[in-house]
Amino acid sequence: MGYAPLPKWASEPCIMGIDEAGRGPVLGPMVYGCLYCPLSYQKTLASLDFADSKTLKEEKREELFEKLKANDSIGWEVDIIDPKDLSAKMLKRVKINLNEISHNSAMGLVSRVLDMGVLLTEVYLDTVGDAEKYRIKLSERFPSVKFVVSKKADSIYPVVSGASIVAKVTRDRTLRNWVLDETAENMHRNFGSGYPGDPVTKAWLDHHKHPVFGFPSLVRFSWGTCASYSKDMVEVIWESDKLDEDGSGSGSSSGKHQLKLSKFGFSGSKRKSEDVESTGKGRSKFFQARKLELLSEF
Repeated sequence: MGYAPLPKWASEPCIMGIDEAGRGPVLGPMVYGCLYCPLSYQKTLASLDFADSKTLKEEKREELFEKLKANDSIGWEVDIIDPKDLSAKMLKRVKINLNEISHNSAMGLVSRVLDMGVLLTEVYLDTVGDAEKYRIKLSERFPSVKFVVSKKADSIYPVVSGASIVAKVTRDRTLRNWVLDETAENMHRNFGSGYPGDPVTKAWLDHHKHPVFGFPSLVRFSWGTCASYSKDMVEVIWESDKLDEDGSGSGSSSGKHQLKLSKFGFSGSKRKSEDVESTGKGRSKFFQARKLELLSEF
C-alpha cells in the first residue's frame, strides 16, 4: 500500500495521540483514531480548542475535524472495526476480548504511522485495562517510542483530544451513512444512540431480530444485550455438537440432525431451473454475502 508524500516535518521528532469511539454501543463499528504532529507544534496544538469529543456538540466536532484535516501541520489515521469482526473475534474458539482488540487496533495505528516514515518519539493514549501493563506491552513492541498511558488522556492531552474528535466524527459519519444490506420488511434506521440502555435502541433490536438469521450486520451480536433476545430464536442442534459430547468421531447417522426450516414456516419450493438457483439470482442478500447455496442433499 502506497502512502501520500510525507510533509517535511515528519522527519522531526513527532508526537501522537490515540483514542477510540464506540467501545460500549451494541450497534455499529468501534473506531480508533490517531492524530500526530511535530513536537515543536505541541504548544500551538493546545491553542486549537480541541477537547474530549464527548464534551462537544456534534456541530462543533464536525467543525474541528474539518479544521484539523485542513491543517498542514497535523496528520491523522483511523481504524474502523466492523461490528461483525468484533463479534466474530469475541466468539471464536480462541476468543479475543475487547481489550485485546483495542490494544491491537492502537498498535496497528502506531505501526502504520511509523511505516509511513514519521519519526514518532512520544505517543499518548487512554488506558485500556491496567495502565502500566499496557504501557509495558506497547514499549516492548515499539522500543524507540516513549508511551504515556493515562486515564482521562482525552481530557488531559490536546493531541489525544484531537484523536478523540477524529474517532468520534468518523464513527458518527459511518453510522449516518450505514447501508442496511438486509432485505426484511419494515426495516428502518431509527436506532437511537446505539447504547444498550437507550429505549429507542432496545426497541430497534426487538423489531429487527429474526428467529433464524439473528440480527442485521449493524449489530454486535456478541454483546450480552443481545442474549435476552435469543429465547425467541430457532434452536439448531448440530450433529457435530452431539458427536463432541459423546466423544464419538465416527460420524454415525444416529446423531441428532439439524432441525428443518420447514418446521418454522420456511418452504423449500423448487425453482424452474437448478442452474438459476446456483447462480444466486433472486437469492436473499444474506445468502449471497455468505456464498450459501441451496442443497437438496447433504
